[in-house]
Amino acid sequence: MLTNSDIAELTEFRRALHKRPELSGEEVETAAAIVEALKPLNPDRVLKGLGGHGVAAVFDSGVEGPTVLFRAELDALPIQEISDNPWKSEIDGKGHLCGHDGHMTMLLALGRQIAREPVAKGRVVLMFQPAEEDGSGAKAVVADPAYQEIAADWAFAIHIEPGRPFGYVSTKTGLVNCASQGLKINLTGKTAHAADPEDGVSPAQAVAALVPALDGLGQGGRLDDDFRLVTITHAQIGAPTFGVAPGEAVIYATLRTAQDSAMDQIDQDARALAMAEAEKHGLDVSFEVFDAFAASINDPEATEIAVGAMTAIDVESGDYGLPMRASEDFGVFGWGAKAAMLCLGPGDDYAALHNPDYDFPDDLIPVGGAIFERITRDLLGRAER
Repeated sequence: MLTNSDIAELTEFRRALHKRPELSGEEVETAAAIVEALKPLNPDRVLKGLGGHGVAAVFDSGVEGPTVLFRAELDALPIQEISDNPWKSEIDGKGHLCGHDGHMTMLLALGRQIAREPVAKGRVVLMFQPAEEDGSGAKAVVADPAYQEIAADWAFAIHIEPGRPFGYVSTKTGLVNCASQGLKINLTGKTAHAADPEDGVSPAQAVAALVPALDGLGQGGRLDDDFRLVTITHAQIGAPTFGVAPGEAVIYATLRTAQDSAMDQIDQDARALAMAEAEKHGLDVSFEVFDAFAASINDPEATEIAVGAMTAIDVESGDYGLPMRASEDFGVFGWGAKAAMLCLGPGDDYAALHNPDYDFPDDLIPVGGAIFERITRDLLGRAER
């Protein structure tokens, strides 16, 4: 159990993290702060540089048993924070506006409890993962050879999720977060004088055709296995000038599906449309992929363990608001482990994630720590003194 002193110290640490946000792939200072905070807990191993700047603390009982991993994220967002809090971001254009500072702190809360009362069997891994916001971090961690030494049998994560009562947890078996990826379509023709557009090769007509065609590949609707959604987020033809007929264009499309396998198909469909229009209008076409997220699919057994743990400590849970269209790269840990994502409510009227006035509510630190601790005990027990 966390003491009042623990909660005060953890709150101070969370606010210190909040002041110094770092973007995906840049989490040097944040990782160093985590390593320093872990030292008093004396984990059996601390792995650094996992998948970039990832940090993993391992508490090993020395007795055969499963490896249970709990994940938090290191990175922040490229958004200017608007706040009067004394712990607001000190870095222009960057802010912990998705709760990752709180998620890290909840893992440290668990670490304090495990350090005082070790588990009876197996291992606990506190995974501080880099680069969640661009979808690259979990894949890089799991692909890192060092991860194989601590590969999880069970994996759990908590993400704060506004729109739910304080302390309420949304979770369910099956789909929780959709797969998504950003597809950039580059169309290249030839510029010409605006007085003689026939001398060039303009992508304008191709873009005019592609925007509704891409949109037609996925209209959203019910979040079942057939769910597909394409959102055009940006399109640009040529330069903002009146004297030049355009020779280049770009389209950004976010593709979203309920299953990873369906993402492969919608990606192929989108590329086929673009290639057909490019050929029709005499254009070259190329593609780039950004922010590729796997779907987060909760394992039935892991979900049952989590729900049972929350019931035991009187934390209300249900499936409110699930599944979600938004993406989360935690699902990658579920490729090799029984995994469950838990969505923790900060209060019904709390600021939305990614808003410039968002801040993690510190009163949730002991709630998340208690949930993680009970899951740990239910799976690994408590060592005899």
